Amino acid sequence: MTTEERDVNELIQIRREKLEDLKKKGMDPFKIEKVMVTHYSKEIIDGYDANEGSRVTIAGRLMAKRGHGKASFIHLQDKDGRIQCYIRQDRIGEELYEIFKTFDIGDILEVTGEVFKTKKGEVTVKAEALRLLTKSLQILPEKFHGLKDQDLRYRQRYVDMIMNPEVKETFITRSKVINAFREFLNNREYIEVETPILSTIAGGANAKPFVTHHKTLDLDMYLRIATELPLKRLTVGGMDRVYEIGRLFRNEGMSIKHNPEFTTIELYEAYADYNDMMEITESIVAYAAEKALGTTEVIYGEKEIDFTPPWPRISMIDACKEYGGVDFHEIKTDEEALEVAKKLHIDVEKGMKRGHIINAVFEEYVEEHLIQPTFITNHPVEVSPLAKRNPEHPELTNRFEAFVNGWEIANAFSELNDPIDQRERFEEQAAKRESGDDEAHMLDEDFLNALEVGLPPTGGLGIGIDRLVMLLTNSPSIRDVILFPTMKPLE
Repeated sequence: MTTEERDVNELIQIRREKLEDLKKKGMDPFKIEKVMVTHYSKEIIDGYDANEGSRVTIAGRLMAKRGHGKASFIHLQDKDGRIQCYIRQDRIGEELYEIFKTFDIGDILEVTGEVFKTKKGEVTVKAEALRLLTKSLQILPEKFHGLKDQDLRYRQRYVDMIMNPEVKETFITRSKVINAFREFLNNREYIEVETPILSTIAGGANAKPFVTHHKTLDLDMYLRIATELPLKRLTVGGMDRVYEIGRLFRNEGMSIKHNPEFTTIELYEAYADYNDMMEITESIVAYAAEKALGTTEVIYGEKEIDFTPPWPRISMIDACKEYGGVDFHEIKTDEEALEVAKKLHIDVEKGMKRGHIINAVFEEYVEEHLIQPTFITNHPVEVSPLAKRNPEHPELTNRFEAFVNGWEIANAFSELNDPIDQRERFEEQAAKRESGDDEAHMLDEDFLNALEVGLPPTGGLGIGIDRLVMLLTNSPSIRDVILFPTMKPLE
């Protein structure tokens, strides 16, 4: 054990001893259930003219404390910020003041008193009474150095939020974004639903699922990788406008843009197409930015990003020509495409066709250039197993992805509603799965049955909420916008 660890353990032991002393005095803070808070820090400070001289009761965490004999100043931190309190022995009594002097940084207090301003002009509560509500038995990070260890910040988000109040603002913005999505869609008469997280078939995306086991049924089940297929079933059943906001789970790599569990919104609208979904995408994102931040123009790192509609649109093939120097309009066969891939140093896997090569060139040479919000359209059918074919170019689909800062934030298409075509594509995916591709789609007979019952022409859209919140809050990692990101356990 290091000297620092030994010192911390001694301080923790002292806090426990203080708690025992309070209990012996009949002042066990953990027996207190309810506190009648009348005001919060921000409303007292911002509304000082109205609050001056009034009596308030506040509660919060003790974050700073300095004493001058028989008087002390403290700072309490509540849900809205911090406020100073002035504690005098002659106002609260000698016995209580002696107990107050034993309080530690991190303790949670209730203070009742009069609002005034100090000579330095700081709005302060002059205490008439105070109570210890919760005894903190751990040591908060030292105030000048703060909580800097990024790994520890993610593991102990509760401490992170105490020491870095701006972190809480990120999650308040996230909540505003989600609320704005709901408001936008509800105003368009969409119905919010909930579909299963556990399923016997993982479908709706090319991704590796997490597997679990149901004991009663003695059956392996999967955590959902998408909400697409159950939502389309509901559209078959007559829900013409439907959406779901929820967690998805993919057993894949982790990075600044990827977490094994993440949040999306998926929506489906009968009698709409992918052009309608583009209008919804740019409108709902701009609406959420306005609601959360009051503007559609944001700073991300050193970049200025403007979410104001309309967003530019360019086909994937044209984007490959513009940024990769390859014109796939002139490359018609799989063999020609494979030769191009070799020249461009694209990793070629067994079974790759022209459409796979187009997508690979796009990912390698184009994505990084798409800083401002941009729609990439008409993906190859090989990488779009659930999208409707383009009538004029059946090797392509009526699909788009929305990119910002080089990241995909949305994916949408005119939904494939031809059950015969869908079965063929599922069978092709199943063959890939049999040959070892554990991210290929499973064959879902019930979904095919639903398509045979009849899915109307439908537009569908999925938006990654985590990445969008990263952009709106200038957060460098997806872990910064997920309250409790996935972490490897400590030894």
